[in-house]
Parts: sequence; C-alpha cells; structure tokens
Amino acid sequence: MMKAAVENIQESISPMNLQPEWERVELLAHCLLLSRSGRQPQDDMLKRLEQLQFQVDRLRQSIHNPWTKLSVNQLSPLGIDVLACILASEAQPKTGWLYQELQPASPQPFVTVALLQQLLALDYNELYHVRQMTAAGGELQQLNLIEADQDSAFAPLRPGRKALTRLMDLPEAEEIPPGAYPVRQRAAWDDLVLPPDRERMLREYLMWLRHRETVVDRWGGYALGGPVALFSGSSGTGKTFAATVIANEMDWPLYRVDLARLVSKYIGETEKNIGRLFDAAHGREMVLQFDEVDALMSKRGEIKEARDRYANMEVSYLLARIEDHQGPCILTTNLRNQIDKAFSRRFQIVVEFPRPDRKARAQLWQRMLPPRAPRADDLDIDFLAQAVNLTGGNIRNAGLHAAYLAAEEKQPISLVHAAIAVYRELAKDRPQLNKNDLGPLANHLPQAVCGVENA
Repeated sequence: MMKAAVENIQESISPMNLQPEWERVELLAHCLLLSRSGRQPQDDMLKRLEQLQFQVDRLRQSIHNPWTKLSVNQLSPLGIDVLACILASEAQPKTGWLYQELQPASPQPFVTVALLQQLLALDYNELYHVRQMTAAGGELQQLNLIEADQDSAFAPLRPGRKALTRLMDLPEAEEIPPGAYPVRQRAAWDDLVLPPDRERMLREYLMWLRHRETVVDRWGGYALGGPVALFSGSSGTGKTFAATVIANEMDWPLYRVDLARLVSKYIGETEKNIGRLFDAAHGREMVLQFDEVDALMSKRGEIKEARDRYANMEVSYLLARIEDHQGPCILTTNLRNQIDKAFSRRFQIVVEFPRPDRKARAQLWQRMLPPRAPRADDLDIDFLAQAVNLTGGNIRNAGLHAAYLAAEEKQPISLVHAAIAVYRELAKDRPQLNKNDLGPLANHLPQAVCGVENA
C-alpha cells in the first residue's frame, strides 16, 4: 500500500506542474519590456502575475513539487527563482525570444545576471547572492544545473545538460566525450574466462568504486582520483571484455578513448584535446578505457630536441588528468615490460591477462559458437581446444566464421567448418601459414582451402 502511494506521488510530479513557473517568468519579461518603453503593465496582467505567484508558492511547498527531481532542497526561494529564469528559455522557447529583445546589445536566448537583476527586481544584497550562486564555484554550477563560460554579469547563463531533461522528463541524449567512442557490448561475470585469482583482482577494483564514500568520507581515508587500473596481456585475452564487465556491473557506460584522436603534431593541441575529454567526463558516471598506452608511457628517453621535451610534457599532463579524474580509468597494454616502472605507483591495481589454457579454451569454444546453431556429431570441443593454442579473441572470430560457413551450406557446424575458420584466423598473422600449424585439426582441412604448396 505504501509503494502504491509513493508511485501515485511520483506520477503527480508532472512536468505540466511547472507551467505556472514558466508563465510567470514570461510575464515578468513582458512587464520589463513595457517598463523599458515607458508603459505600465495593465491591471489584468498584474492580477495574472499575482495569481501565478500564488500558484508557484503553493506548488513549491507541496509534495508534488517538480523541483525535487533536481535535489535542490538546499536552495533558497531566490535560488529557485533564478533557476526558473535560466531554464525558462529552453522549457518555453518563446521566453528566449523575449530575452533577446531585452538584451539588444548582445541578443541571446539566455538570461544574464544583469537581466536577472531587472526581471526579479533584486536589491543590492540579493544581487550579491545571485552572483555567488551562479559563479564558477557557486551552488548552481556545482550541482551542474547551469553552465557559464565566465563569471560576468553579462555572460549568458545556460541550463545544465541534464537539468532540463530530468525536470521535464525528456529523453537524455548520450553525450560522448570528445576523443572517445562508446562500447555497446554487454557482459557479466559468468561470461569471463579467467583464472580465479585474476577475477578476484577485478572484483577488488570494483571495491574502490563502491566503497569510496565509506573509506574516504566516513573513515577519513586519503582521497585519490580514479581508481586507475592497468590491464596487460596479449591481444585477444579479454582486457576490453573485462572492462565491459566492470562497466556493466556498475551500470555505467564504457567509453574507449582513441589516443590517436588526442595526440596532435601541433604543440599544445594534445593537452587541449586531453583537457576537453576530461572536462566532458567530469562528474559523470562512466568508465574510460585507454588502449595501447605503452605508446605513451614507455620509458622516457633522453631529451635530444624540443619535440622530445613537449612529448614528455604531454604524457605527464595525461597522467595528471587521469590521476585527478574522479572516476574509473582502465589502461590496457600488450607490452607491459615497455611501460616505465615510475608509472606503477599511479595504478590502484594491475591485472595480467594470460593466454587461455586448454580448459579455458574449451570454455571459450563452447561459449563463442552460436548457442542455437546445430552442431555436427564430429564437433568435439575438447579436441578443438587441444588442437590449436588460440586466444579468446581468435576463438570468437573462428567460432563465428565456422557458423557462417555452415549457414552457407545449410549444414550443422562440423570440424571441417572449424578447421577452415581456424586456418583463416591464423593466416591473419602468418602469411606463410602451413597446414601443419593446425596440428591434429589439419586432418579436417579441405585441400582446396590451403592450396598445393601447403599440402
């Protein structure tokens, strides 16, 4: 019964309840326009403004107050008034046109502190408080409710990215940090094929995320950024897959950072690109994954020319931003021995991803073959696992290739299909691949696939 009551309250907190807020702001803007032209608002306009003020006050004090969606309980009534004026131009676009008319020197659809002073008839003390709450360190910006490019009375105050969507129940557009792209894969712990001790290390990494409040805020532990993890191992051993499991476990998006899009040949541009990435990620729940970091974090050589010095500065800046970022960063590498040992202290955890043994390969083959695909009687998973030493990524590709071969022939997946698929997978890295490289699986490879020279 209590649950039903809560649901009814939530349904009553509707975006339509905010209509008096937006109409009041619009009417205040109309009154200010009339005042500037030397005219007085008509009695019916003033009466309507009085009615709206009463409705707004009653709404803000009710259990159906929509502003509670923004967790603004600590804001004063003046703070809510200011926020309503800032959001109004986006919630009700015609108010934005009025703002443009009221600011002819710099026409823009967003309110400024200078305009707020006139709209809300602020005295000196009230204006001082508004300047405080809208400044870079003020309440409204700290709560990510508004944005401003500079602390100026004439700088536009824009609605925060998520403030209006939460308040109006609008669908949130995904904001991908510049220089990154989303990883859409879904994965759970049961999908991981790793030695138990490595899986435990991944779970320990999650502890840093889940218990930060307890250790830092309640127990007084030292506050670090991150946490930062280094995943190392050969290509295809599951580093990105493990990062996906962690992101899915937290129910956060995973973004893979493309370092090639951050690094620029122009001096100073790399730092700007890195800055944009972390500025966009600041305060958001997400996991950032940096691939092949050995290229940036290799042992720093002797400075022989100016460019070497700037390259070292770029690496230092990237690591500083990773350390300061309050969110998980996962760095991956195929060449751990090339990473400068001086960087090790910056990682909260380091996980080495081994190549799968025979038992692990059998698990991978079992999982990577499409679960509803028909299998021929000769398709022996243990035999496949023992025949060729493949990584998880290799097995995934080979399993799918075998399935497509079987689908083309309208046949169950057989050892012949698996042999062809494994041969194609190995040939990607070995131009001079010999049939015998498949071990006992070579007996199932058709002669036409490998050619006479490899027979």
